[in-house]
Amino acid sequence: MQEHERNQFIVEKLNEGFSLSDIQKMLEEEFNEVMTYMDLRILATELEGVDWSQQPEAKSPEKAKAEQEDILGQSGQGAAGGGTQVEISNVARPGAAMSGTVSFASGARAEWFLGQDGRLGLQPEPGSDKPTQEDIEEFQQELQKKLQSGGGM
Repeated sequence: MQEHERNQFIVEKLNEGFSLSDIQKMLEEEFNEVMTYMDLRILATELEGVDWSQQPEAKSPEKAKAEQEDILGQSGQGAAGGGTQVEISNVARPGAAMSGTVSFASGARAEWFLGQDGRLGLQPEPGSDKPTQEDIEEFQQELQKKLQSGGGM
C-alpha cells in the first residue's frame, strides 16, 4: 500500500464514522500496516478532507482545552481524579530519546520510553496489572498533550 492510498483510506474511514482505534486495526488486518495509535492520530490531523463531525467524540481543540481546565479547576489534579497520569523524566533512560512513568486509570503502572527510532515502549512495574487498550490510548493522548505543551522537561 502506498502512502497516498493509505491516507485516502484513513480519510474515507474517518468520514464513515470509524474511530481511530478501528482504523488502526483495519490497517493492520487488511493491509499489514502497523501504526501506533499516536502516529495514526497525528497523521489523521494532518490529512485534508476529513469531516471531523462524523466522529462522535470529535471536539475542537478549544472545547477540549476548556473541558480540561474545568476538570483541573474542579479536582485540583491532572486527569479527572484518578485518570491516567504521565510524567516525563528529566534524564532519559539509556538508549532512549526520552522516558518517564505512567499511572493508568485502571491502576496499572509502567515506565515508558521513546526510542531513538521514534518507537514508544512500555515496561510494566513488577507486580502491576497489564494496562487495557483504553489505558494505552489515553496514555498516548496524555503524552502527546504533554509533549505539545512542552510540559515535563
